[in-house]
Amino acid sequence: MIAVIGQVTALLKRGALVTAANWEAVVVQFIAESAFKALLLVPIVGAAFLLALLVGGALHELFTWDVREIVGLVVGALSAHPLALAAYLTGVAIIIVGGSILMFAVKAGTVAVLVAAERQAPTLEQPPLRTAVVRRAGHFTWERFLAGSDRHAPPFIGLGLLLLGTYVVAGAAYLGAVAGSYRTIVGAGPGLGATLVAAAASVWFVATLTAVHLFYLLAQIAIVAGDCSVGPALRAVGTLLRREIRLVAGVFGAVLALVVLATVASVLATALLGFVGFVPVIGIAVLPLQLLAWLGRGLLFQFIGLTTLTACACLARGGAEKLRLDAAPQRRVPTPPRAAERTA
Repeated sequence: MIAVIGQVTALLKRGALVTAANWEAVVVQFIAESAFKALLLVPIVGAAFLLALLVGGALHELFTWDVREIVGLVVGALSAHPLALAAYLTGVAIIIVGGSILMFAVKAGTVAVLVAAERQAPTLEQPPLRTAVVRRAGHFTWERFLAGSDRHAPPFIGLGLLLLGTYVVAGAAYLGAVAGSYRTIVGAGPGLGATLVAAAASVWFVATLTAVHLFYLLAQIAIVAGDCSVGPALRAVGTLLRREIRLVAGVFGAVLALVVLATVASVLATALLGFVGFVPVIGIAVLPLQLLAWLGRGLLFQFIGLTTLTACACLARGGAEKLRLDAAPQRRVPTPPRAAERTA
């Protein structure tokens, strides 16, 4: 157990240092994800304008509503006009699929850079840590990024569309299970059964999405490391999980703990900024502080995600074998007796 913890620590340290040396990849991923989220705002803004025309009211008041309320009201208002509702949902689907394809192509270049950087990086995880050694792990150039994106984008897009389809199937199964169990239990009589079933279905849904995302991340690494298509990459992921399941579980468990801590810190910082916003004079500085908090939070979560990817890339190429040897205790070899002692 102690050896596994030491190997996981070394993997995460190597992944963090290689990712820090290629910090441009973190920024590129953050910009791409922010652009995708901005694209998702287009149907929300269109829904707000549509609500202003259908139900009346000031537009600025509609933007104070929750996103789910706006979309729900639009779908409810368009339910009497099936063609208009189908056109709206088709537009939303086009935006989601198009933005996702852009994200998959960008991720292909990022993974290609980080996998190559981890493969060529020196031994960073062992002290002493020097800035010059970390700089030697820098591998990012726009030429390498674009070449990796151009080479690996087709299998990444296929894998990403498979991921979206899995999300849709899992979400439909989750909603169907919750709705069906609720109707069955409520029809039989009052009780907490529906709540327990919904909670169990929610736990299953989150666990399923987590496992799918883990498999998806490892498949991305396998595509780049093996320069292969989706099918061989999925088989390689199965082999890796059978061989290094403890290390993979340890890496993702540690990263999950870091994500939880970062999320709690982000929520507390947001609440603190909201409290400061009520102060008459100091509240003027809340907007730039919120912008800096949003920027820092986005870059931090991208860095954690790419650190996980780089650590798993070390596992995929068999780098954990060296870490296992380094972490193993050295056995003392008995000194052979001297010739004089043997003669005596």
